[in-house]
Amino acid sequence: NSYFVILAPRQLTLRHLLYLFLHLQKMCKHTDSSDEVLLEKKGGAGIITLNRPKALNALNLSMIQQIYPQIKAWEQDPETFLIIIKGTGGKAFCAGGDIRAITDAGKVGDRLAQDFFREEYTLNNAIGTCKKPYVALIDGITMGGGVGLSVHGHFRVATEKTLFAMPETAIGLFPDVGGGYFLPRLSGKIGYYLALTGFRLKGRDVLKAGIATHFVESEKLPDLEKDLIALKSASKENIAELLNSYHVKSKIDQEKEFVLDEHMEKINSLFSANSMEEIVKNLKEDGSAFAIKQLETINKMSPTSLKMTLRQLREGASMSLQDVLTMEYRLSQACMRGHDFYEGVRAVLIDKDQSPRWKPAALEEVSDEFVDNCFKPLGNNDLKL
Repeated sequence: NSYFVILAPRQLTLRHLLYLFLHLQKMCKHTDSSDEVLLEKKGGAGIITLNRPKALNALNLSMIQQIYPQIKAWEQDPETFLIIIKGTGGKAFCAGGDIRAITDAGKVGDRLAQDFFREEYTLNNAIGTCKKPYVALIDGITMGGGVGLSVHGHFRVATEKTLFAMPETAIGLFPDVGGGYFLPRLSGKIGYYLALTGFRLKGRDVLKAGIATHFVESEKLPDLEKDLIALKSASKENIAELLNSYHVKSKIDQEKEFVLDEHMEKINSLFSANSMEEIVKNLKEDGSAFAIKQLETINKMSPTSLKMTLRQLREGASMSLQDVLTMEYRLSQACMRGHDFYEGVRAVLIDKDQSPRWKPAALEEVSDEFVDNCFKPLGNNDLKL
């Protein structure tokens, strides 16, 4: 508009108008949401590239709204044999959802606080039910929303740069995106431990925990991608065979034992209790250095989130993915109505004082009745898959 102010109408030549048009187009392109995710077809592969490297490829609503219909279209396309998803920037596959935007929306009752979770979980379900083989290259940080984009697919390829965590209890949320489905299905009580403490797994440990299906060195991923694209008839068996051939050649940390190996016995016994109060009691009574460390971690988490999460995983263990996502949508909306999510985001992401003031502040103060209410159906507002 400034150009119109500077130039008198008669001086607006075609050249000026063209310049203005190109300038505005460039500005629009600069903020164009379609740049945040790249969708392309190479050979028989549909490739999704998360392209917000400065935001560690965090997932926002416009990205979800582009990815979902594309997966559905590729699923129907006889010329598409597999789907590959990856991130740009070298640091992250996807570090989570766009929490700041959801917080701002939730505070003022904006629809985004409903729409984001509804559409994200619908996308998670599309990945979990996808008829075409789905390969997630989880190179770098993979947390929260990034886990939802990968863990429900057929193949998850970790590298030495993979950093996996579900840290939601630290911000007054819960391990969503189908966490209630995949976490309790990991061996022993690993899933419960990861969900309640937000413990971070790195590199080959992501494979050993059962989250990744394969481990390939980060620098080999471009070659792997080329080979996947070149597959003539990409059946699940062919893809598995190709991934295995790369997996067996990857020597990094091959001899290293699983980071949680020495603690598995304790994790399985201490985290098998029926309530958070019992888990805390178990940890106190155990008194080992490991138990005390877990106690310190758990004491920093939102008591409401901890109780919600334990029940989410216990119920999710015997539910279908669809029922879990429906349950988690109810929980997401309970968090949007509550106090701890906004307080957790303030303490961790906004003021960064790392000192959230949870309400209620103690596990004993979070009543069963309050937790029950979080799980109640939402009538017409329920998630429908």
